[in-house]
Amino acid sequence: MEYDEICIGYFLEHQSQLFDEPVAENQEEAEEFLSDCMAVVCKNLREVKDYLDESGADITGMSDQDIEEAQEVFALPDGRYLVVEA
Repeated sequence: MEYDEICIGYFLEHQSQLFDEPVAENQEEAEEFLSDCMAVVCKNLREVKDYLDESGADITGMSDQDIEEAQEVFALPDGRYLVVEA
């Protein structure tokens, strides 16, 4: 999967949402990390829910807000979502 500058930059800035210590120091490392862990870019919250459900996550009873606030879900500034399962 190709990650655009918005995904890479946002993850680089907000990686502490998911990790205690930085996993990437620059854009190249961030892109490599996202690729290595097969992060997924979703167009909307429905796609996030479908992806999490298909990957075996138990999202039963979780509200949209709960899903948006999950550590592995990054709400990108352009309305898309980046899901990083570490």
